Amino acid sequence: MTRPEVVANSLHHPGGSVIDTQPTPLNRALDRIASGALVIACIALVCMATVEAWQVFARYVLNNSPSWTEPVALVLMSTTMMFGAAVGVRANKHFGFFIVAHNASPPVRRALHVIARLIATSIGVMFAVWGGEMLIDAWDFPMAGAPLPQGIVFLPMCLGGALIAIFSLEQMFAPLPATIELVE
Repeated sequence: MTRPEVVANSLHHPGGSVIDTQPTPLNRALDRIASGALVIACIALVCMATVEAWQVFARYVLNNSPSWTEPVALVLMSTTMMFGAAVGVRANKHFGFFIVAHNASPPVRRALHVIARLIATSIGVMFAVWGGEMLIDAWDFPMAGAPLPQGIVFLPMCLGGALIAIFSLEQMFAPLPATIELVE
């Protein structure tokens, strides 16, 4: 297999090491979901910048500051943050203590990997459940300054948390490399 094929059919692990694998239908589906989440995060980021630019223009040039820009920008920021975090979890490009795993024996390395994934899964489930509860509880209240339900603020937290949990569970069962290479 040439190098581009290996990269296309690989699992990336902390520190940049790669294991050659053949993608399963589940992997391909999660790849599409992660790509969609990245697109949503990027669109939300561009929209947030546009909304903030309009806010500045309206305030300082038109002297007529719209009330809807701040709550809409906060929803867009939450969307960018949660979907971007989920993609980061899927790609293993997130904060971690990789030097500890690098110096551990293989059984300890596997245990550390499972513990880290259990923590990430728990946090994702917490975001999804609590975000869903807050979304439902606040849906009937109007958002101050914008013609939207207040509960929409919690939708990105709910969906992003679910994605974090799903992506963490997927990685928990992925094979580990024999050694973890450190990024220099």
